Amino acid sequence: MAGTSLERWFGFTQRKTNLATELRAGVTTFMVMAYIIFVNPIVLGYTGVPGLEGKGLPFAATLTVTCLTAGVLSIAMGLVSNYPFALAPGMGLNAVVAFELVAGRGLTWPQAMTIVFLEGAVITLLVLTRFRQAMLDAVPLALKRAISVGIGLFIAFIGFFTAGFVVKPDKSPLPVALGQFGTLPAVVFVLGFVLTAWLMARRVRGALLLGILGTTVLAIVLNGALAGWKGFATPGAATLPRALVQVPDFSTFGRLDFGVLARLGAVTAVLVTFSIMLSDFFDTIGTIIGVGGKGGFLDAQQRLPRADRVLLVDSLAAAAGGLANASSNTTYIESAAGVAEGGRTGLVPVVTGLLFLGAMWLSPLASVIPAQATAPALIIVGFYMMAVVRDIAWDDYAEAIPAFVTMLVMPFTWSITNGIGAGFVTYSAIALLSGRRAHWMVYAASAAFVVYFALPLIERALGR
Repeated sequence: MAGTSLERWFGFTQRKTNLATELRAGVTTFMVMAYIIFVNPIVLGYTGVPGLEGKGLPFAATLTVTCLTAGVLSIAMGLVSNYPFALAPGMGLNAVVAFELVAGRGLTWPQAMTIVFLEGAVITLLVLTRFRQAMLDAVPLALKRAISVGIGLFIAFIGFFTAGFVVKPDKSPLPVALGQFGTLPAVVFVLGFVLTAWLMARRVRGALLLGILGTTVLAIVLNGALAGWKGFATPGAATLPRALVQVPDFSTFGRLDFGVLARLGAVTAVLVTFSIMLSDFFDTIGTIIGVGGKGGFLDAQQRLPRADRVLLVDSLAAAAGGLANASSNTTYIESAAGVAEGGRTGLVPVVTGLLFLGAMWLSPLASVIPAQATAPALIIVGFYMMAVVRDIAWDDYAEAIPAFVTMLVMPFTWSITNGIGAGFVTYSAIALLSGRRAHWMVYAASAAFVVYFALPLIERALGR
């Protein structure tokens, strides 16, 4: 009876899916996102950062609000939009809060989170006035396809990086290098990738989830059997937990300080809020286009039906993240993993959200999954999202060059926003110089991105 009700509520028949597929996709999405449960407290807590350690937010409280916001907002997204998009505190945005606002500008944590709250409020107003959806619809078709491919490359790069396959060398002129393969995590990653790729090639149902589970079990076995070999960096990873339950800590929830406006001054406050807002604004647009395209949700013009619902929840999520002191929450590109598993409805993020809420209490169990177990799934998802590259008109250079720039800048700068911005500016410049027509909102967005890229120069000129 419950299954029948869920089928009617989420429209399984129309989306050509079923309850088992949606549940499996929800679990898969959670498992590829679960790293944020521990990474967000590490970033906001300055864990292991010389000179700053001990000055960040408390680990237990930040873990609690990370799970709380990811859980509640993912469930809200599923119920309101009926799309398989899950949310959590955004990577990159949390680093901006910790290292630029607090460590760099000397703000207190409540003041920094107030900036995040205000940024979310501004984006929500843009959604209510339908400006954000109009911008989503105005993105040129070639750039929409390039955004999907760029996000695929970005997701794959995240997988290689979190697995330790690609590293930033300490003593080398190269920006990146091949990781050390004489370690247990490296062996687990390679074996896990081969296992996941084999399952995918065999068209096994639930291949990504089975790959994650199989690799986690392999990691636990090898970590126990080869105790003398260099193990996993994350505490608790690939190790059976000593306890299953941890009591949630809500001590930091709701700590805001609107005195930040006087502290920064009007001009600096506007510039800082604008910078975070632009990143939040276009990260979500890129995710919707990329994951929506993979799920077959976009129309012929690559527009997402009922996008206003997705954007509203995402915008409120930014404000909610600031209020909770968890940093801005945003729609996750890792949602593509659930889509790759066949997830097509809002039940996927509902399941993901329930698992995040459970992780508030069962965080020791969630910590068992090592990054090397989820990295293969992310790489395979990146492979999936590359397919749309064939639909770009490569013989039309005015379209193809901006698309190419968009694809490459995303993974190379570790930012969806930077990739979209570079693509917009390149597209507009070529259009202006060649006399081609472009939507006025594309030019407006390009102008905003010029300001975004020039913010360090602007602040230096203002003496801030």
